[in-house]
Amino acid sequence: MRWGISFFALSAAVIAAAWAWLGAPVTMPHAPLAPGEKLYCVSYAPFRADQTPFDPTTHISAAQIEEDFVRLAKLTDCVRTYSVELGLDQVPAIARRHGLKVMLGIWLSGERDKNRIEIETGVNLVNKYPDVVRAVVVGNEVLLRGEMSEPDLADTIRAVKTRIPASVPVTYADVWEFWLRNASLAAAVDFVTIHILPYWEDFPVPARDAATHVDTIRRRVAAAFPGKDILIGEVGWPSAGRMREGALPSPANQARVIQDVLAFAKRDNVNVNVIEAFDQPWKRALEGTVGGHWGLLDAYARQFKFQWGDAVSNHPFWTWEAAGGVAFAMLIFGAAFASRRGEPPMRIWIAVSATAIAGGIPIGWTIANIPLESYGLGGWMRSLAMAAVALAAPAAAAAAMTAGVGVPRFSAIVGPVASRVREPLARLAGVVLIALTLLAIQSALGLVFDPRYKDFPFAPLTAAAVPLLLLGLTVRSSGVRGAAEMIAAAVLVLSVIYIVPNEGFANWQSLWTCAALIALAVTLARARGAKD
Repeated sequence: MRWGISFFALSAAVIAAAWAWLGAPVTMPHAPLAPGEKLYCVSYAPFRADQTPFDPTTHISAAQIEEDFVRLAKLTDCVRTYSVELGLDQVPAIARRHGLKVMLGIWLSGERDKNRIEIETGVNLVNKYPDVVRAVVVGNEVLLRGEMSEPDLADTIRAVKTRIPASVPVTYADVWEFWLRNASLAAAVDFVTIHILPYWEDFPVPARDAATHVDTIRRRVAAAFPGKDILIGEVGWPSAGRMREGALPSPANQARVIQDVLAFAKRDNVNVNVIEAFDQPWKRALEGTVGGHWGLLDAYARQFKFQWGDAVSNHPFWTWEAAGGVAFAMLIFGAAFASRRGEPPMRIWIAVSATAIAGGIPIGWTIANIPLESYGLGGWMRSLAMAAVALAAPAAAAAAMTAGVGVPRFSAIVGPVASRVREPLARLAGVVLIALTLLAIQSALGLVFDPRYKDFPFAPLTAAAVPLLLLGLTVRSSGVRGAAEMIAAAVLVLSVIYIVPNEGFANWQSLWTCAALIALAVTLARARGAKD
């Protein structure tokens, strides 16, 4: 009893210290804007909750845009739009009331009929609001998507220019590489608009180097188009989502990248449009978690994520997560006390303590990530299932440790009735192990065959896999190894062999996830019969 209480106190201290470290505010550089100074321009899409531009019945109300512009007018002098359909044709009139300029986007695609409607609406708006429209962006990344040829695009841009006032400049926006590949297009525009997104580069750029990368690329493009003004039409950083090599989405990294870019832009008198105003949940269907978290303001509360120059915490509610972790550790130790048969030796209490730490630290992370990483029914079911095994495994493993019950084979849970284990704790551990194995294999194969937008479930995998590994190492079971377990372990190991080099050794989310997968593979390889 005395050892158990002592090790609980140690576990609680470790959990609290870990969360204090994770939640510590990250110091930011000096504010890049003077008091009262505003951004040159910000990308704006008005969609909220389940609204999406892919639903032709969507129509954004004027009141919704008005509400957004009340907030944005405090931040910027200008909004950049990408289309004039679904209610976005109301933007110039509302912008005028709030003293905002508009970089008016005309969306182009491979559908000629829709292009004609966009162009007609866009031209009419420019002619009606020439004092509001700062520039017209004819097409956005249509070359990148391969939906128009460069000659057709150039002809379209020139046709638009002939129909609007000469005082309103016209441009085209695309990823910087596509401007260099289609250099002749510059003759059709008044200035060149490039997108530089360090996170999405073919070779992802870490946050600490992002501003230098943006500056280098801008200078390279400027050298390729002498005499043309260069607008950085999109630059930003996501606040949540999966790592790409060393590029980590986080609130602190988002704040740092944007402020670093604005600082060099102000120094060199470069115009920058930040992507984007508000988080856009609908983008998660295309780009995973990371796609929905590029906003300076969050999607639901519509509040700024950070203030210029202020320190930023990646876990602003860390005190609650720490408290939850300690409470979870108490539950784990409670299960261990309740199931003990005699007084367990110190090595068992060490294993229980390690289980409480492995469960208590990542459980808050797991729960906090559920709304961030869940999109659609399937996404929510997967996240909730992961959270369920992360909650069940530590308590089940700790109880089994003090009871001296090992990890059973799958066949002892789902095999013939006569061969099934009768010990309740063994059955519970076995059910959790089967569920975790299925979820882990799904995640591992996703990261092998379609990884670009897949999140790394390092937190729930750790909370579930490590306790079961500790149980398997602490309480030995007799019998032969099962074929199903060995096959599952082999799938996980082979997946890790592919995932690690594919994601890069700078990607700690990948390495952490793979370590948890290996822990599970070892548990599966060691699983035999269970003491009854």
